[in-house]
Amino acid sequence: MTVQIPKPHMGMLHALEGAKRFQLTRHAPAEVLASFVKHYWIVSWELPDQEAYPQLVVPNPCVNLVVERGKTACYAPGTSTYSYVLRGQGCVFGVKFKPGGFYPFIREPISGLQGNPMPVDQVVDASGDELEGAILGASEEAEMVRYMERCLLARLPEPDAQAELAGQIIERITEDRSISKVDMICDDFQIHKRALQRLFDQYVGISLKWVIRLLRIQNAAEAMDTGLRQDLLRLSMDLGYHDQAHFIKDFKAMVGQTPDAYAKLSIRSIAST
Repeated sequence: MTVQIPKPHMGMLHALEGAKRFQLTRHAPAEVLASFVKHYWIVSWELPDQEAYPQLVVPNPCVNLVVERGKTACYAPGTSTYSYVLRGQGCVFGVKFKPGGFYPFIREPISGLQGNPMPVDQVVDASGDELEGAILGASEEAEMVRYMERCLLARLPEPDAQAELAGQIIERITEDRSISKVDMICDDFQIHKRALQRLFDQYVGISLKWVIRLLRIQNAAEAMDTGLRQDLLRLSMDLGYHDQAHFIKDFKAMVGQTPDAYAKLSIRSIAST
């Protein structure tokens, strides 16, 4: 039995607008895999023939094993916002590994996956074609999850203390919005900055500085996606920014819009629902 789990939008920009056009579900992993896998996600859609919908996504510090027709592979954490265009009818299945949780399956630096997706048969006990046939051909989501879990369990690695440390650091940043500098993590975890850099290069694939910035912008976008009018100065301060101009610069660089423009679009989207 799989359990559906409620989650934040996890980087899907203007998520309420997107929810009018696709369904997103998430399933918790089996307990034996919970040290490595955050959740399984399934996106499905059915749009009119002439309609195309570009869903903007802010990256996250997780490796994803993605099962999609002709594109099945393992993808490193992204470093920039990207657009996924939905057309016609389709379904994509994914395994979102915990930060650090993918490394034990391959024992290679995750940074090496940047721009170089890894074939799935190096990670699980199935080829890309086999995953596409079995998972995308399944009639129920629970069946998709069961098949993937069998493939993962066939290659189940030993626990890795360093992977767990990387995950704990990112969890701390997620929970404590006051963390805005790498030095704060060095102090909290009693770890040297260079050791921290090596840890994130090997186990996460992107720098800790980038992760901190990324999570702050995700939090800001999710707050604006509620449709409630935001005091952007207060929001920037709550996210640890001491300079609103710095917040605006980071947000625009990541999202492609100013916070004010993004918030107004979210409000209009909800009003039209």
